[in-house]
Amino acid sequence: MKKAFITGITGQDGAYLSKLLLDKGYEVHGGVRRISQPETTRLEALGVHQDVHLHEFDLAEMNNIFRVIRNNKVDEFYNLAAQSFVGASWELPIYTADVDGMAVVRILDTLRTMAPDTRFYQASTSEMYGLVQEVPQSETTRLYPRSPYGVAKVYGHYITMNYRESFGMHASSGILFNHESPLRGKEFVTRKITLALARIAHGSTDPLVLGNLDAKRDWGFAGDYVEGMWRMLQQDKADDYVLATGVTTTIRDFVIFAAEFLGLDLEWVGSGVNERAVDKKTGKTIVEVSEKFNRPAEVDLLIGNPKKAKDSLGWSATVQVKALAEMMAKSDYDGAGARG
Repeated sequence: MKKAFITGITGQDGAYLSKLLLDKGYEVHGGVRRISQPETTRLEALGVHQDVHLHEFDLAEMNNIFRVIRNNKVDEFYNLAAQSFVGASWELPIYTADVDGMAVVRILDTLRTMAPDTRFYQASTSEMYGLVQEVPQSETTRLYPRSPYGVAKVYGHYITMNYRESFGMHASSGILFNHESPLRGKEFVTRKITLALARIAHGSTDPLVLGNLDAKRDWGFAGDYVEGMWRMLQQDKADDYVLATGVTTTIRDFVIFAAEFLGLDLEWVGSGVNERAVDKKTGKTIVEVSEKFNRPAEVDLLIGNPKKAKDSLGWSATVQVKALAEMMAKSDYDGAGARG
């Protein structure tokens, strides 16, 4: 039986990856921050919370990282934990740099010392591309991050590459474009959209308030993307791979997909900060725009080229963005949160 350790196991990706690995017969361990009661709702939603082994794990504490890795030798180590909300990284730039950047080298150096044969996966991100230098973005596209989160992730990405090349470690990075699911955190724009629209469909009068409706993202389903992570660590040689759908969609269109599924027929009026969407049937304002949700430095267009992952890993996204928006809208409409 193979053993795997997942940092960020209680997050969206950690939960889906746990289920995937358990289904493949792995013994799954995971790291959680020291709190009175670990937040395991995502693991519970997938029915795997009783099948994983949880350990206190702090990305900022080298001694803790060393002890956990020393005492729990595993075949594969997936580093998914991070301060992963881009918007918060401007308020928490030093913390973000530490847990998204320096923590990676803490883990890598401990693995190099204590378990050099362990295969390592680093969760890199399309936010590293930032002010994009070519369209679509691939593994060789020059990085130009536009947030403290993106900058910290660039360090984690390059230090993984450095340890692979310097010490022969099987260390791979997945440059994942936006991947969503019904388990996505409520602070992320896709989940913010589907949860607010579900509440409106249940009768709420509070409009959905967004920032830049024209920002474009490459959105896929998290369940697809954890399959790609696993495939990277099954390769004979470690490498870096883009995981993406290759399709870009505006935030406005994501709103439209979710709204249509929920029976909301939107009409867009105005422009810029004065733009809004109203329900044609009721005249009720459904979407408003506010500058306070704009980033200090916007990332306008992200679209990935997954050719290398398809050719080398046999991986491709199976869920397209419209189906993804509908999946999330249905989950939120059916959930207690939407009904208040």
